Amino acid sequence: MKFTLIVVIFCYSLLSCTASDERYLFFLHNKFIEEHTLDESHPKYGKAEYREIVNAFKKEGFTVISEKRKANTNEKTYARQVKEQIDSLLQMGVEPGKITVVGTSKGGFIAQYVSTYARNEQLNFVFIGSSFEGLLEQFPDIDLCGNILAINEKSDRGSVSLAGRIEKSTCHIEHFKNIELNTGKEHGFLFPLMNEWFEPTVKWASQDYE
Repeated sequence: MKFTLIVVIFCYSLLSCTASDERYLFFLHNKFIEEHTLDESHPKYGKAEYREIVNAFKKEGFTVISEKRKANTNEKTYARQVKEQIDSLLQMGVEPGKITVVGTSKGGFIAQYVSTYARNEQLNFVFIGSSFEGLLEQFPDIDLCGNILAINEKSDRGSVSLAGRIEKSTCHIEHFKNIELNTGKEHGFLFPLMNEWFEPTVKWASQDYE
């Protein structure tokens, strides 16, 4: 995985990040950003505030690892690349509880595969707007592991709790929480930086699982 300028600014490189008390956050954006420039707006949901979201996580003290993915990125291939970066951090001595993978929409779907491949009960994951009817049957190879926060929006058509997926997991999941928002913004709730999903994400990444 090649890091963008955003990662260079925040972290310089994984090899230069120390393993002290830093908390690391991988942010995986939605599909719209794959296919458009960062300044383009969705005709219905408006601008996907990628830069604003990444900067907000940085201001909360996280070392942010993120990039704008290429169009038509393969979810499983990309998830394995993220898993490799997590392995690098663990080899540097970073505690798994200080590593969080946050994904919105397609990014959340990729994050579910990261959880499956990493299979580490202490890693933190936040899946935002990435649990829908039929996905459990369509993708039975996802086997979640880690401390998992799922955030979905009531008005997002077909959106469901991740509890069904959790019940099918063969990994011990010590901490799981599903938050259903009711903003009325449909799938557009994850495009802007919204406190409704940002604040619980920060708490989860800080190992506050209440």
